[in-house]
Amino acid sequence: MSSAAGPHTATEPDRPAETRTSTFSALKIRNYRLFATGAVISNTGTWMSRIAQDWLVLSITGSSFAVGITTALQFLPMLLFGLYGGVIADRYPKRKILLCTQLALGLLGLMLATLTLSGVVQVWHVYTIAFLLGVVTVVDNPTRQTFVAEMVGPSVLRNAVSLNAANFQAARLVGPAVAGVLITAVGSGWAFLVNGLSFFAPLLGLLLMRTSELHKIERAPRGKGQLREGLRYVAGKPELIWPIVLVGFIGTFGFNFPIWLSAFANKVFDSGAGTYGLLNTLMAAGSLIGALLAARRTRTRLRMLVAAALLFGLLESVASLAPTFWVFAALLVPIGVFGLTFNTTANATVQLATDPVMRGRVMSLFMMVFVGGTPVGGPVMGWVTDTYGARIGFLSGGLVSAGAAAAVGLVLARAGGLRLRVNLRRAKDQPLISFVPRDADGAAPADAEAPRLSSAA
Repeated sequence: MSSAAGPHTATEPDRPAETRTSTFSALKIRNYRLFATGAVISNTGTWMSRIAQDWLVLSITGSSFAVGITTALQFLPMLLFGLYGGVIADRYPKRKILLCTQLALGLLGLMLATLTLSGVVQVWHVYTIAFLLGVVTVVDNPTRQTFVAEMVGPSVLRNAVSLNAANFQAARLVGPAVAGVLITAVGSGWAFLVNGLSFFAPLLGLLLMRTSELHKIERAPRGKGQLREGLRYVAGKPELIWPIVLVGFIGTFGFNFPIWLSAFANKVFDSGAGTYGLLNTLMAAGSLIGALLAARRTRTRLRMLVAAALLFGLLESVASLAPTFWVFAALLVPIGVFGLTFNTTANATVQLATDPVMRGRVMSLFMMVFVGGTPVGGPVMGWVTDTYGARIGFLSGGLVSAGAAAAVGLVLARAGGLRLRVNLRRAKDQPLISFVPRDADGAAPADAEAPRLSSAA
């Protein structure tokens, strides 16, 4: 990935290739099993709360723009303070931090449940709690991401990252469906109550962990300039810069599904919360498939990162023009597959290319650009959706995502001294489209440096 040709263009320049892992390798580790069990329960509650929150705001205001504002407020703290969360994650014991953040998230969920069930909830209540959730997430997210390395060690870190994504998406299969039933039957308040109570599961898992079995990770000492140190570190590593740039574009403009899916359910297909939950569940099914496929991979490549982002954007664009409900619903499955493939590939690439002592700050930057762009993209996509319709809103997000993927892919190819070649008369094992050195006029030998650059890019 470096600008100069050479072996350091690989996404993991200093790591030998791993032996093949099984899909569930990380679950053999007791501490990670406790973490994953608690996470799937709280993630299910979180997805229930997300669906209920979006539908509650839409019911109160009738506006997709208001849904976008809610989403923006929840992620605004990450944009404003995200790097500080990484400093905290690098400086203090991660397990203790997570005990505090998970407790805070549970209490906020119970607060929203109380307001809703008592019948006094107003849209500004939802806005306020969404913002406070974002403040807690500033610290929780990089800590949770980097705590995985302490539980499993470097040998199965990639597998654990993919299983975390599978865990999140499995909860997404259940949460929206249950939320749709609860909202229709008894109202949004009960979904918020279940979410608040669900955080007792990860708290119990953290308390039951054997701290002696955690991998020792060097913590950053107290000192000034740690934010600047983290930014300089990323700036000096091209294998970190370009995945983060692409993540910023996709996160800002391509992942505004609360806006688009609620608008499609309500305004395009003239349906209710049950349909909204179904659409989220279908996309979650695709995301779960993508996560399980990613868990089996032993390497992460920039070629896959760019390809997944490009296909994700193109599929969004196609889905925006779907003529019927079932065509639209079916397209959400591959959108979920490629969206999750992009996400896990980017996450694993960045974590494995980062020194452990810097990982919290780098992952906070990663999450800051991924979800911190939502305060910009959410209101913009909400305004486009309200003004021009759900189809144009979804189409615009897909086109921006696909365009960003194409642009970053070309930059990476140019930096690696590569050009695009379409092999219309290709051999049996030769790809239709590949990157080759600019001066190559035929197939490069298998042991040459160029193919390694091509596979990395």
